[in-house]
Amino acid sequence: MIELKLPEEIEKMRKSAKILKGMLDLLKENAQVGITEKELDKMAEEFVVSKGGIPACKGYGGFPATVCISINDEVVHGIPDNRRLKEGDIVSFDSCVLLDGWYSDSAITVIVGKEKNEKDKKLVEVTKKALYLGIEQAKAGNRLGDVSFAIQHYVESNGFSIVRDYGGHGIGRHLHEDPLVPNFVGENKGILLKEGLCIAIEPMVCAGKYDLYTAKDGWTAKTKDHSNAAHFEHTVAITKNGPEILTT
Repeated sequence: MIELKLPEEIEKMRKSAKILKGMLDLLKENAQVGITEKELDKMAEEFVVSKGGIPACKGYGGFPATVCISINDEVVHGIPDNRRLKEGDIVSFDSCVLLDGWYSDSAITVIVGKEKNEKDKKLVEVTKKALYLGIEQAKAGNRLGDVSFAIQHYVESNGFSIVRDYGGHGIGRHLHEDPLVPNFVGENKGILLKEGLCIAIEPMVCAGKYDLYTAKDGWTAKTKDHSNAAHFEHTVAITKNGPEILTT
């Protein structure tokens, strides 16, 4: 069932999102050559707790960490370990925060160091732009498929592929709510978007083919052809004035 949020409820989500934005900014700043994934994860957890929030990914479905950290051919749900970041690594951070009963969810991708491969740079830039093009379509009166089409069209027109196995979702009192927000257009154009709907839009883009498999840890999704991937996500509220990005 799709639950529309009242303005005062969106304000509560906005406060949760502010903490999450601060945490991702901290991770971006500290994603340097030599630091370990576990060090970054600990940093993120301490930041969220210091702001009065709850690191909502930790323990969710059994996930053991505050942040999903996915590197290079890892698309999403990477478990932080003692790997040290290397020059040129593409690193995606995906996390969520719970504050006063309300969730926010966001993801960013960065390239570590100064030596950036041009194709990797384009991959990250296209994924980020695709997110914002999708958000532009998240307005009352449009269909959910308008969001999906904007993302898919831009990604594929730039020579990349969009992940089919995972997508965005509704969000609010629960981390994952209806509706599912696919990043590609299926058989229909989806539900009519209405004021008060809050969704997490999150394109995941592969440099090669979009086929994935799950690693032995039972969580990490990786590309079958071992091509690199990027991931961006925002929590968005559909308001009378258009889409509002809460996690910015």
